Amino acid sequence: MTCFTRYILWNLIAVFAVTLAGLTLVLIMAVVAQEAVRQGLGLEPIVRLLPYLMPDALRFALPAAMLFAVCMVYGRMSAANEFVAIKSLGISPLKALWPALALAFLVSLVAVWLNDAAVSWGRQGVYRVVLHSVEEIAYGMLRSQRSYSTRQFSIGVRGVEGRKLIQPIVFLRADGENSPTIMLTADSAELRSNPEDSTLSIWLTNSIVDVDGEITGIFPETYEYVVPLSQASKKGNAPSGPANCALRLLPRRTLEQRADILELEQTMAAEAAYQMLSGDFAELSSDAWRLRHGRLRGAQDTLHRFEMEPWRRWASGFSCLFFALAGAPLAVWRRREDIWTTFAFCFFPILVCYYPLLIIGVDRSKSGEWPSYSVWLGNIVIGLAGLWLMRLLVRE
Repeated sequence: MTCFTRYILWNLIAVFAVTLAGLTLVLIMAVVAQEAVRQGLGLEPIVRLLPYLMPDALRFALPAAMLFAVCMVYGRMSAANEFVAIKSLGISPLKALWPALALAFLVSLVAVWLNDAAVSWGRQGVYRVVLHSVEEIAYGMLRSQRSYSTRQFSIGVRGVEGRKLIQPIVFLRADGENSPTIMLTADSAELRSNPEDSTLSIWLTNSIVDVDGEITGIFPETYEYVVPLSQASKKGNAPSGPANCALRLLPRRTLEQRADILELEQTMAAEAAYQMLSGDFAELSSDAWRLRHGRLRGAQDTLHRFEMEPWRRWASGFSCLFFALAGAPLAVWRRREDIWTTFAFCFFPILVCYYPLLIIGVDRSKSGEWPSYSVWLGNIVIGLAGLWLMRLLVRE
């Protein structure tokens, strides 16, 4: 039986490795193409993006590759009546399924790590690459479309000659009520990014500075205007929040968020007590209190997301194990040599059951309506279905 187990294991590893490589390549190409089109990236930034996109592609490819491997290996074995031969020797068919479950467990641990690396390291790396490529991205868009814009920054030109921008018009949009809208016009300009201090310099010749419709400066000579790279980049500010926090930092960030909520509640309680004691009851229903309650609800929502995030990453990673737990006995029961039909037959119930339950669990956990471990609901349902199928397989 040891030789038979090794035979199954090596077949699983071979199919899993080939499938994983193909799926990862397709996903990386799709993500890179999307990012390149959206950001207007050139060849060099795309090459630098690849290492940071790899964990993101792998974490989505691992569950599908694991399911395809068990469907192919066990479906082919069942079609060749190998499980009938096993049962005729008095050997439980479950012994043939243990290699898949052991491999899926190890792959799940790797998937959890990849889920963490993709959001805490990969997204930060993509942000840095795009941020430091703002100059190249802007010139590419200006050459092809004569304009480049982000949420707070836009520039339009009449033409581009080498690195010289002809008759540029630059808008810096207001970020908040007290921030002015600035318009810069010039005969020519040049962009120079400064990754060291995360700024983009705009060198303008014969320029006019207009602030909220009023001319505040005329510069016949060369004039430098500095813009933060985060403002000039379509990526905006660096990704932050619970979804981009490293798994090891989540417990500390959760405690800090609880402390912030407690401080906010104590401040609100003290303010309310003072207004009641002073008889200022009208202030208790003012807009200021609505804003305070809004901040408190926002802080509580953030706390729910911090509490949910570790459960979500472990649940997403261990989907590999639960997919194998359900897929392996289902492939044996199908007894078809047609791999794609067997895979579709196994994947369709997962598609209509697991992912909707995962989405509902995440959504309800974020809002605090359900406990954080509700994100495991999809895994539990798929796991119970797998155990039931295994029971049927043994009793058949």
